[in-house]
Amino acid sequence: MPRPRVAKKGCKTPQRKGRTGRSPTEIDRIVGANLRKARLHHELTLAELSTEMGISHQQLQKYETGTNRLSAGMMSIAADVLNIQIVHLFEEDEPSISGKGRTAESRLREDAGFWLSRIRSRATLQMAVRILKALAS
Repeated sequence: MPRPRVAKKGCKTPQRKGRTGRSPTEIDRIVGANLRKARLHHELTLAELSTEMGISHQQLQKYETGTNRLSAGMMSIAADVLNIQIVHLFEEDEPSISGKGRTAESRLREDAGFWLSRIRSRATLQMAVRILKALAS
């Protein structure tokens, strides 16, 4: 049986500099910050969004601060719940979540769509549609 290799005195074994494969990176912090911006844009609390995502509010807070990394699956869930494209979570400068470059009317229409998509009860959704129809006439 071969003996394990032992580093000779004075020789340094090569070590990975920086981080392990699971540690959050700068892009993880950007994704977390954009997740928070999207949540605040929709005026959701940590508890509300985390319930929709099926996680604890503590876990969501760790994602938002960049302490923990979001998996691809969790990014997809967050984007679906927030009604945004996943790519918006990766934007470094000013994410499109805030609606820059769009009219106030288009932002309101998007907001209305977001809130309608959150209605789970068929009866409540029917009532909302009746109200919208009445307002539109």
